[in-house]
Amino acid sequence: MKTILRAENLYKTYRVGSVDVHALRDVSLEVEEGEFVAIMGPSGCGKSTLLHLLGGLLQPTSGRITVDEEDLSAASDAARTDIRRRKIGFVFQRFNLFPTLTAEGNLRLAEQIQSKNNTDDATRRTEVLKLLRLEDKMKHKPMELSGGEQQRVAVARAIITNPALILADEPTGNLDSENSAIVLNMLQELNYRFNQTIVMITHNPEAAAMCRRIVYMRDGQITTPAVSVQISG
Repeated sequence: MKTILRAENLYKTYRVGSVDVHALRDVSLEVEEGEFVAIMGPSGCGKSTLLHLLGGLLQPTSGRITVDEEDLSAASDAARTDIRRRKIGFVFQRFNLFPTLTAEGNLRLAEQIQSKNNTDDATRRTEVLKLLRLEDKMKHKPMELSGGEQQRVAVARAIITNPALILADEPTGNLDSENSAIVLNMLQELNYRFNQTIVMITHNPEAAAMCRRIVYMRDGQITTPAVSVQISG
């Protein structure tokens, strides 16, 4: 099995006045191709910091991160941006859609950023939106969509370029229970149907239970060995 994500002995320390704040302490994690992994823990435990490090949005104080065999932690700012563009899709709690673009426009923009050559794959866009039950929303702008629909567009944007890894940071945090279930079921379907590798940050046990494996964090550390979850169906 191919290892898509490897984090080794990660530390992240912030200097606040004269005090060092240790956000992460000696965190190591491996994620294989096709896994759906939840990183779970209480607020302030360091899980979002870890996700931002894994996505190259922050640099570790020390330690090493590789994504699809590319060294993210040793890369320059420009090289990290390039790795994110080619290898990683992000889904955030706040949908971060461009408000002036339609759902289709948001997906086209993601394609253009990823390809650098303005590739226009209308078939791929339609396939993804159909899977996420958004095919009739292509021409709608974000303000014309419900919160659940906006998050589904955000998920579609993350996967439209076939990234090696999707990082989801509390993707249901702004959704009600019904829309949360829809988004989680669709992430699970993406994992099963397309073998999409997903790492999801959550504090919600019900969301974590949708994943194949759960990693627990507390006080900047992984506290227990990863737990595998058997999912029926």
